Parts: sequence; structure tokens; C-alpha cells
Amino acid sequence: MVIRNAINFDRMDTIYYEAHKNLYINLTNRCSADCVFCIRNFADGVYGYDLRLSKEPSTEEIIGALENVDLSKYREIVFTGLGEPTLRFDVVLAVTRWLKCRNIRVRLDTNGHAALINPDKDVISELKKAGIDSISVSLNAESEEKYNKLCRPTHKNAYRAVLDFIKGARKVGISTRVTVVEVSEIDLEKCKKLANELDSEFHTRVLSEAASKEI
Repeated sequence: MVIRNAINFDRMDTIYYEAHKNLYINLTNRCSADCVFCIRNFADGVYGYDLRLSKEPSTEEIIGALENVDLSKYREIVFTGLGEPTLRFDVVLAVTRWLKCRNIRVRLDTNGHAALINPDKDVISELKKAGIDSISVSLNAESEEKYNKLCRPTHKNAYRAVLDFIKGARKVGISTRVTVVEVSEIDLEKCKKLANELDSEFHTRVLSEAASKEI
């Protein structure tokens, strides 16, 4: 079921959508990386949902839309979508605080570039203070060289920033999961070993059907 909110939008944008007994918030289509296998390069969305936005939803629009949903029926609310949520870091924090006031579990799915995107903020501390319950970080490579080749980040030293982000999240006690897409170039065992060294859970993601036809 697609749930839409069209307030002040030129067309019906999907701000949030259901999957895996979770509710996912689609904040932005922008990203600080351009991964060769990213669904953004091959399709307009996931699970049959069109996630292309005509306009990024404001904090007020997101909360207004969520007020009409029974949030208690979901396992968790997840910041994800077709872009990198921490490009809208203040919105992530504000909506997280609103959700936590209602005792809703909140997860952030991210590429781990938050500190590079928001250099003026202590991103880990602010996420912890807002009440984020867990974070899923796309690692996608066992080395910086391979990461730069596959993920094509816009910031320098992005791979190191990803590792530091994971370490920081674990240090403050946020449950953290490291994820990797199953493509032949990535050494899954080395990535799993790295996740263990970072005291994080490890999860592999299946390459999307759209991407698998192209790469």
C-alpha cells in the first residue's frame, strides 16, 4: 500500500512507504555518493513505489503526514528512501525527537558520510541525544581503493569517515549494523571480518533486479 501526502506538492510524492513491517521515510533523492549498483541509477524506486520527489518534504509536512498513521503497528520507522538522509540532518533529528516522544523505535539507514556532510555538527552525539535506536551503515567495500571505485563518493576520505562513523556510533551505544551489497567485486568475508572488528552486526543486501540487468 502506497501512502502519500500531497500538501504543497506539484504531484503526488511518496513521502513514506511500507515494507518488511516497517515504515520508511523518503527524505531526499540527493546523495553524497554515486554507487555503481545503486537502485537510483536503474529505477525510480523500490517495492513498486515511485520515490522520485518533486520537492523535498519539510519537517512539518512529514510530521503532518505521520500524524494520520497508526505508527504502533510498525516494528520501526526508518530514514532511508532514494537518497542519503543525513543530507537533511536537522530534519532527521526533529522527526526522530517527535517519534521518540511517542515511544516509536527509529532507525537510520545511511552511507556514513554524515560528519563530512555536516562538518559543523557532532553528528553521533546529536543522533544519540535525539534518540536514534539503531543505525544501518552501507560499507560496501573492504578497502578504500575499492570503495572509491564502487561508491564514487563526492567527499575526500569518505571511506575513513564511514569507519569512524561506525566506531563513533558503537562507542555511544547505538546499535549498529554494517551492510554490503552482494556483487562480485566485493569480498564479503573481508567485509564481515571488518564488521566484527568494528563491533557491529553484518548484513548482506541482494543486488536489485534492475541493477543486476545492467552491471
